[in-house]
Amino acid sequence: MKRCLLLFLFATTIFAADKPMAIKAARLIDGRGGAVVSPAVIVVRGNRIESVGGAIPSDAQIIDLGDMTLLPGLIDAHTHVLLQGDITSADYDAQLFKESMPYRALRASRAVKIALEHGFTTLRDLETEGAMYTDVDVKRAINNGVIPGPRLFVSTRAMSVTGGYGPSGYSPEITYPMGVQIVDGAEGGRKAVREQIAHGADWIKVYADRSYFVQKDGTLSSTPTFTPEEMKAIVDESHRLRHKVASHAMARPGIENSLNAGVDSIEHGIAIPDDLLDVMVAKGVYLCPTLTVTEYVAPGRGGVWAKIPAFHRDSFQRALRKGVKIAFGTDAGGFPWDALNEAKEFEYETQYGMTPMQAIQSATRTAADLLGMSDQIGTLEAGKLADVVAVPGNPLNDITALERVGFVMKDGTVYKQP
Repeated sequence: MKRCLLLFLFATTIFAADKPMAIKAARLIDGRGGAVVSPAVIVVRGNRIESVGGAIPSDAQIIDLGDMTLLPGLIDAHTHVLLQGDITSADYDAQLFKESMPYRALRASRAVKIALEHGFTTLRDLETEGAMYTDVDVKRAINNGVIPGPRLFVSTRAMSVTGGYGPSGYSPEITYPMGVQIVDGAEGGRKAVREQIAHGADWIKVYADRSYFVQKDGTLSSTPTFTPEEMKAIVDESHRLRHKVASHAMARPGIENSLNAGVDSIEHGIAIPDDLLDVMVAKGVYLCPTLTVTEYVAPGRGGVWAKIPAFHRDSFQRALRKGVKIAFGTDAGGFPWDALNEAKEFEYETQYGMTPMQAIQSATRTAADLLGMSDQIGTLEAGKLADVVAVPGNPLNDITALERVGFVMKDGTVYKQP
């Protein structure tokens, strides 16, 4: 028993709260977009950053990371820790029909550990895909030290309408779990918002469209789910209760409905027309594009999905040029957590037009702003929570370095180091 305890303490490198820790490295990117600082030192006391640069206290525990770059803890603003890949409907249905919620929770505990080890110290998890309120329990287990994992912002069940979400295609005589909470009517929407918040939702998630198709003029379109009245009721009730709304919206019908209702973020945004990008800029609505999952699932899904990556790249590039606020998100869970490093998203972002610094900011300062946490996380500044990661070399020269995180600190606790 004592040996196990010692091994755990060694693995997590938990230091006494009153003893300062100094992290040294060749360089530092603080997330604010300024010049790279070299050499770099961060002093941490307890779970807060005490100073960036300056003198090292004489009694500090020193961690020297050599030729690495320090960055703020990374933020993935679109994940599904209760999902383990769903290229096909069969992949999805098997998890809902064959895996118990306790088993899915155990798999989620592995997913959050993987995310943390990849340098993601904060996740916005956008629904449980049929696992009800299990994300609230995963969050509680992390907060209580039962399992290691990132800081979670959860949205519980998400919402769609009758006929608007899977599983589907089974006999009407069979009762089976749905991937979301089915909500019809404005009052039904208001009630669902209240239920989800009462059970621990930090965000409300809606599915604004489905059934994607290419029109004769070559543009991508979709079938909207909620009526404008239903969507407005959901958003109004969420905002009245001081919660934000994320909207899965891929093409004009869902995006326009979402923006008119006042949502806070558009998820995916596969084909956003220019006029709606202008609305997003004017209203300050964030785009969370999830480029990685599109590239991953499209080949296996076929049909219209074969064309979706091209629509997505174009939409992302136009959003970037117009100044839409873009927050890093991957849709991890849509691809298996152990199949692909979430940080692959940085490579896609830069391929499609972001500078390496812009890509880094999308997963630090911008994502923290989206979460309403910019006073606590997202940049390396004195007084903020001690979420610090380090990668080999300089990621501004090689963005794939962010797929090789070698040091992870969250809340002043070291979970990974060389």
